[in-house]
Amino acid sequence: MKKLFIATLLLLWVSTNAQEIKWMSLEKAVEAQKTNPKKIFIDAYTIWCGPCKMLDKNTFGNKDVAKYINENYYAVKFNAEGGETINFLGKTYKNPGFNPNTSGRNSSHELSGYFGVRAYPTMLFLDEKSTLLTPVTGYQTPRQLEIFLKIFATDAYKNIKSQEEFGEYTSNFKHEFVE
Repeated sequence: MKKLFIATLLLLWVSTNAQEIKWMSLEKAVEAQKTNPKKIFIDAYTIWCGPCKMLDKNTFGNKDVAKYINENYYAVKFNAEGGETINFLGKTYKNPGFNPNTSGRNSSHELSGYFGVRAYPTMLFLDEKSTLLTPVTGYQTPRQLEIFLKIFATDAYKNIKSQEEFGEYTSNFKHEFVE
């Protein structure tokens, strides 16, 4: 009986401390911006990309990252070589060369081209009007991504005009996320 009680408490603790990113479609994120303006965070990934899988597990699975994204962004998962049709800002984007029978590389989605995605993973930051602020390419640890999440969520990027100022910002940055 005691073991069952302890196991139940442990399960309850894990479930209340677990945090997952609330992913949505780009269309829903843009629609949500109309009533509650927030920036959009897009994870542009592919199914074959090893660093994309590491990003999912190690970074997006981090409770600090998930909590911060959920509170400050609309989060979008976008298969940059996928076959879905996406309507964005009055235009329809597709992947005309998509091959549903492959488990490896595929053709690039038109929306990838619109955003200039050239490598995977790429994380895209959009402002409250769905305008691209910047891409961040490559695997990022929770602490590495924290800088970008916070600089865009807080609008601190508006005060940075040069690479030197960005370097100063990052050297003075106080990390709060736990790896």
